[in-house]
Amino acid sequence: MSLLSYNNVKKILFKFEPETAHSMAGMGLNILSFVSPLLNHYKNKYQNNSKILNQTIFGIEFKNPVGLAAGFDKNGEYIKSIEALGFGYTEIGTITPKAQDGNPKPRLFRLVEDNSIQNAMGFNNKGSDFMFAKIKADHKSKYPVGVNIGKNKLTSEDDALNDYEYLLKLFSNSGDYVVINISSPNTPGLRDLQNEKFITNLFTIAKDITQKPIFLKIAPDMSKQDAIDLCGFAIDAGADGIIATNTTIDYSLTPNAKDFGGISGELLKEKSFKLFEAIAKVYYGKTILISVGGIDSAEEAYKRIKAGASLIQIYSMLIYKGPQLIKDINDGLVELLADDGFDNISKAVGADRKNDK
Repeated sequence: MSLLSYNNVKKILFKFEPETAHSMAGMGLNILSFVSPLLNHYKNKYQNNSKILNQTIFGIEFKNPVGLAAGFDKNGEYIKSIEALGFGYTEIGTITPKAQDGNPKPRLFRLVEDNSIQNAMGFNNKGSDFMFAKIKADHKSKYPVGVNIGKNKLTSEDDALNDYEYLLKLFSNSGDYVVINISSPNTPGLRDLQNEKFITNLFTIAKDITQKPIFLKIAPDMSKQDAIDLCGFAIDAGADGIIATNTTIDYSLTPNAKDFGGISGELLKEKSFKLFEAIAKVYYGKTILISVGGIDSAEEAYKRIKAGASLIQIYSMLIYKGPQLIKDINDGLVELLADDGFDNISKAVGADRKNDK
């Protein structure tokens, strides 16, 4: 086993506080992006180049369906490196108009017994100007990059629309798609924006600003009907897709939880899937769906795809299993697709929904 195997790296990283470990991992990814031989080594090791996984969505080519969820690369600093780890796309942010420090530390916790993470970060980021410059410098390939946007902590609910409008204009020609984040539990009042009036106004404005695909990311803690209704408001106002789900504030999932922040990882798996499936039963075929929350294997990824997800996203399980997880998911998907007689992943998307009809 290589000294640089993820299991060995993880043993070192887990000796540090989670946020310190995250910064250390980020430093490694930053260095990797400047060392071409090492970058190519990891590409050869982790990327799956099977054409069966290729999809074109909104005119954008995705070499495989596995993306890195927002929150890991908050400032767009690891775009090149993330591609080398086998991901088919990445989502950077959440970015706010002005730089902000986020919530007081400690604000990131490992729930090791549960293979989960709990965070109360609060949209800490270097601000939209920094992100804009990073995308301009590093997004030079066909590798898809999504931009996840949110309001500043000090922006009132009444003024929140202005923050999103500013960001939509700034990134109208940067990145490949935009995600409206009003579902993080770590910015006061943010989830209150999950209502018909705000969603309708926001997406109506957004479609006048940019031609890029725009997604709404929703929380897992609302009722199924409320989630279905909210997605309907967004789609009717011009949303191109739905991402389900963000982190949960259901602290009853484990006795190990803090009483603040959002939980992601294995604990979120069932809750996220149930809400995603409820949405997919209504909106599959009417919009593009992305599933995220506790995906830890090819089988779980395939379950989400057959339920209606064109794409999936990983974050917390990457921390526990490392980049080999991405390779294992993509390799496993190739086998599962072949076993079911699909010659392309797009034909498996929503396979279970077709049985509903």
